[in-house]
Amino acid sequence: MSQLEKNQEAPFFRAVNQHNKPVYLADYQGEKNVVLYFYPKDDTPGCTVEANDFTGLADEFAALDTVVIGVSKDDCESHRAFIAKYGLNVQLLADTDGTLCDSYGTWQEVEKDGIKKWKIVRSTFIIDKDGKLVEAMYGVNHEGHAQAVLDIVKGLAAA
Repeated sequence: MSQLEKNQEAPFFRAVNQHNKPVYLADYQGEKNVVLYFYPKDDTPGCTVEANDFTGLADEFAALDTVVIGVSKDDCESHRAFIAKYGLNVQLLADTDGTLCDSYGTWQEVEKDGIKKWKIVRSTFIIDKDGKLVEAMYGVNHEGHAQAVLDIVKGLAAA
């Protein structure tokens, strides 16, 4: 799957959240912007920082008609434990079969120390209320990322 680019239609998604409740991109059409962020694994250092940062800014995102949704291949039970452990205020989708990762191009082969393996590349997509990609960012660093995303969403509100 090739990488997505800004200004294209966001790929449709349907996955279950931490409560095993289906979440569709269409649920937000015309109502909310969506920040869809993909991360490698629940309760790992970088992913925890990123989830806590998005949680810390959740009210600011909400004030801008924006919902923040995390995605990994962890199951609903893992997501519930991760949310409970850190008091997270974001929905987490369980993409256990990798369909969502494939459609957004985040399941990639990476090489580290000469060893190749497949993993979720930390990526974030900002989808406007019309279902268009405002941003498609691959290989992002978790440090300061939530604030950077919030700044982009603020720009949407001002437009």
